[in-house]
Amino acid sequence: MVVTADHIRDTLLTELAAAHVEVEDTSPDRCAASFKVLVVSSLFEGKSLLQRHRMVNACLVDELKGIHAFEQKTVTPEQWEKQKSQ
Repeated sequence: MVVTADHIRDTLLTELAAAHVEVEDTSPDRCAASFKVLVVSSLFEGKSLLQRHRMVNACLVDELKGIHAFEQKTVTPEQWEKQKSQ
């Protein structure tokens, strides 16, 4: 299975009821081996960073098998608004 940035974005938007998702293919030749994601979801409210990352990983369990590197940032809508205003 070839994993694309669009596929990851769509999956996270759906599975985590995300308000905003950014996905960047950070592979040197854009070969879909390395990704960086930002996920904004109200489902992260009251969750630790580890719990949030586990939620993302659970959504992408099959996709992560074929990805070499995966960096994620997970924030609530309130945290996202604060970051945007800085």
